[in-house]
Amino acid sequence: MTHPPTATGRPARVSVGLMLLAAAAAALLLPGEPASADKAEDALAKYEKPVDQAIDRALAFLAKQQLKTGAFRCGRSPAAVTGLSVMAFLAKGHTPGVGPYGEVINKGIDFLLTQQRPDGVFPPQMYSHAIATLTLSEVSGMVDEQRQKKIDPALGKALKVIVAAQKVKKAAPHQGGWRYAPNSADSDISCTGWALMSLRSARNNGADIPKSAIDQAVQFVTNCRFRDGGFGYQPGGGPGLARTGTALLCLELCGKHRDKLSLGAADWILKHLSKSFGEAFFYYALYYCSQGMFQLGGEHWVRFATHMYEMMLKFQREDGSWPQGSSHEAQAGPCYATAMAVLAMSVTYRQLPIYQR
Repeated sequence: MTHPPTATGRPARVSVGLMLLAAAAAALLLPGEPASADKAEDALAKYEKPVDQAIDRALAFLAKQQLKTGAFRCGRSPAAVTGLSVMAFLAKGHTPGVGPYGEVINKGIDFLLTQQRPDGVFPPQMYSHAIATLTLSEVSGMVDEQRQKKIDPALGKALKVIVAAQKVKKAAPHQGGWRYAPNSADSDISCTGWALMSLRSARNNGADIPKSAIDQAVQFVTNCRFRDGGFGYQPGGGPGLARTGTALLCLELCGKHRDKLSLGAADWILKHLSKSFGEAFFYYALYYCSQGMFQLGGEHWVRFATHMYEMMLKFQREDGSWPQGSSHEAQAGPCYATAMAVLAMSVTYRQLPIYQR
């Protein structure tokens, strides 16, 4: 689902639907920079209703894909896909136990709780673990008393796994980050993004997360910066859209709002947007770039959002889903693609605490 490109460097197989999305991205011209904040808001006003309707259709699709177990239908990483799907409902303002999707959310939470191993890990790897941890942190305080009693110890154990994994001895450029396993001796920006979001969410909720853990993670992210302003998968690696979007969100949420590194990353995203959305991790890039650009705000967000809305509204399917991604994303299935699309497109609702400005 969210794995790095293969070491062979072979091009990923891309679905027909994703090829159309990539072609649309390449064809769209980025608008000129708006002259004022008011004009910036006006530039996006026309998308409010169609985006709202698209998200409602997507959530209806996701609800139909939930299994009796509470999991959402997927090809791999059920804990991660279920966590992302639950957060998609939360992002639109739906809450556990309330309204048309209240029980859908509750069943998803219950499934996540069954997936945790005695050692605190949500398998199969740290991607799934961090996403599940983030989801439980975001729903904590929203659920009924009985579920909260189950979430509290599960979340505590999950956070301990993340904090301990960060302390594993690594080479200096990799210190402060995370990778596939709790005992990995190196780090990557992708896994680090999810782990850092889960720690920040928990810290916002009052959990005893050391500020030093956040600071060390941000330092690792900065170690991944490439000389042209983009960010690589690991220190010294070449930049990509998903990687740079991940870095931008981490920087924006962790005390680097609109600083030189953040603005440089945002400029890099806009410069490479029309060419890079055909990359292997389409929805991953969409999600992180949208969240990061929204946090940055201003003209960067308007230009990115216009591009995203035009593209995604055009290619939503009749059933409310979006085409599967390529490579590892395709293996995760349409619930993954659709949940990530919803999380990207619903950022202006400001419902998920972790992503509020």
